[in-house]
Amino acid sequence: MNSIHNFASLLDQAASHATEVAQFDPKGELSLEEAYEIQMTSIAHRLGRGEQRVGVKMGFTSRAKMQQMGLSDVIWGRLTDAMQIEEGTSISFKNYVHPRCEPELAFILKKPLIGNVTAAQALASVEAIAPALEIIDSRYENFKFSLPEVIADNASSSGFVIGPWASAKTDFSNLGLTLNIDGHVKHVGSTAALLGHPLRSLVAAARLAAAAGEPLQAGWIVMAGGATAAEWIYPNQYVSVEMQQLGSAGFYVTE
Repeated sequence: MNSIHNFASLLDQAASHATEVAQFDPKGELSLEEAYEIQMTSIAHRLGRGEQRVGVKMGFTSRAKMQQMGLSDVIWGRLTDAMQIEEGTSISFKNYVHPRCEPELAFILKKPLIGNVTAAQALASVEAIAPALEIIDSRYENFKFSLPEVIADNASSSGFVIGPWASAKTDFSNLGLTLNIDGHVKHVGSTAALLGHPLRSLVAAARLAAAAGEPLQAGWIVMAGGATAAEWIYPNQYVSVEMQQLGSAGFYVTE
């Protein structure tokens, strides 16, 4: 049990101070349950400092990535209010260790969504959808880590930017999108990359969050997962997503 708290404190400090830490489970010997316990404990430190839970992020929402990692399920992390970056504003590169960015679809819920739900029930809980960006950051030295270490490190989630909210009645099953750096397209993708339909990601979020005793609440944001490969980001860049029908969102990177 002490190791859980020690690893959680280590990762909390690494995220808070943007410092690298050595791997503590390089062979992936920790169970996924232990990894999530470290994540939960690490985020509890943030909540103890006054941050508020605002939702969850989903990871490995591509079937190919799941198979590559030897997983039968997606992974997830916790979002707090301190992680949200206002659209069009700046982040400081020095606040991150190995920052990358990926384009996503975001949901905001109008009512709780708990446990094993259908896609129709998931959709009925959605207030609105938006184009979004997630900043992911691994705190491990030399960008080397095992699967349990990724999960323990809040599934690499470090920040998120939400674009304009739109009606959930929009057909978002297969919206084309681009991830852009300084207006130049780096990756092209579709919301269909998210488990074949983004609603499947929301269904998984409801199941996993409830199983952890933290069911999805009204007003929470669910980041549905990366729709393209992640792109490294650097100072003096403008990073943006452009999504069919839904518009764009972006942020600047300063030194």
